[in-house]
Amino acid sequence: MLDAKTIEVVKETAPILKEHSQEIGERFYELLFSRVPELYNMFNQTNQKRGIQQGALAYGVYLAGANIDNLKAVQSMVKRVTEKHRALGVQPSQYPIVGEALIDAVKDVLGNAATNNIIEAWEKAYQAIADIFIKIESKLYQQTEQQPGGWIGNRSFYVDKKVKESEVITSFYLKPKDGKTLPAYKAGQYLTIQADIDGEKYSHIRHYSLSDAPNKEYYRISVKREDAKEGVPAGIVSNYLHNDVSEGDTLPITAPAGDFTYSSDKQPIVLLSGGVGITPMMSMLNTLIKTHAEREITFIHAAQNSKVHAMKEHVKKLAEELPNVTSYVCYSHPTDRDRAEKFYDKEGFVDLDWLKEVLSDNQKDFYYCGPLPFLKAIDSALQEWDVPKENRNYELFSPISTIEEA
Repeated sequence: MLDAKTIEVVKETAPILKEHSQEIGERFYELLFSRVPELYNMFNQTNQKRGIQQGALAYGVYLAGANIDNLKAVQSMVKRVTEKHRALGVQPSQYPIVGEALIDAVKDVLGNAATNNIIEAWEKAYQAIADIFIKIESKLYQQTEQQPGGWIGNRSFYVDKKVKESEVITSFYLKPKDGKTLPAYKAGQYLTIQADIDGEKYSHIRHYSLSDAPNKEYYRISVKREDAKEGVPAGIVSNYLHNDVSEGDTLPITAPAGDFTYSSDKQPIVLLSGGVGITPMMSMLNTLIKTHAEREITFIHAAQNSKVHAMKEHVKKLAEELPNVTSYVCYSHPTDRDRAEKFYDKEGFVDLDWLKEVLSDNQKDFYYCGPLPFLKAIDSALQEWDVPKENRNYELFSPISTIEEA
């Protein structure tokens, strides 16, 4: 338990950390990697280059500090981070190293403003937060290892099948090389892959959503090839998987993780996806039709056009065959063939007026995943439609924890 004075100082100074979050994050990683360069193997280096990871780290520290006397208020952020830490293999012994680099970064950025009282208070706060994370992660490790077929660390999987789903998305069907049992997972969770690529000094770690219902035979991920555009470099791992990994090749993978999972009640559910955000939605859809055959499901997907629209025939077939499944497609840039064949229901973007047209009411659970602009637009529309926060659930393919943070 933290004393009242420490709590007061941390809450008063948390806004200062927020104001300087990017600078603190950048300095933190400079210090961390200079002291422990092997930690490069644990972080997404593309996000490092783009500056996303740096801001996200310091913003998370700010959130924890601002709510230091009521961490339940940031429970969703804590859950998301601890799930990722378990997937990455973060260990208790690493927390002091991180804490020291973080406090030193605060000192360097704030300079004389970082008084001894402030630093001492944040050192205590960091330790209290670290203790909570370590405790939660210990339980996650235990649960992961003790479940049927569970394991800790990397396990070798081979690519049993590689299927092209669109011009940019390819599915990988993965089976354990040891032939032993596969643990179950919750629809919406992800796998964490370690890519050891020729010419790269460090390993690259990536999270990829599982894109099928849980089964005892394989895991499936569906990966978008990220090409270079507008000053953003091509995705190192996505191109490696698309271009260099073949059927029969092996990949080191950690057990499924993630907190983006749907509730099991009977309320109608709406699954909204943009682009490759369709991957966790496919897992949810394929699971729901097996386990909740009576639940009303509306599946809405937004893409540029049919060329990049993955799994469209599968979803179309389900909607035609199952009375509880309804599907809608929205294309922002349809091709001439899309228009001629009427491959979509709306041209343009998903907006509130259209949602009100296709949905009977807002008394539903909404789950959505896709690029950040898509998520912001959907979340804003649902808020305007008075959909309660507890019925608005989203997944960000990013180190940041909340839409508000971006």
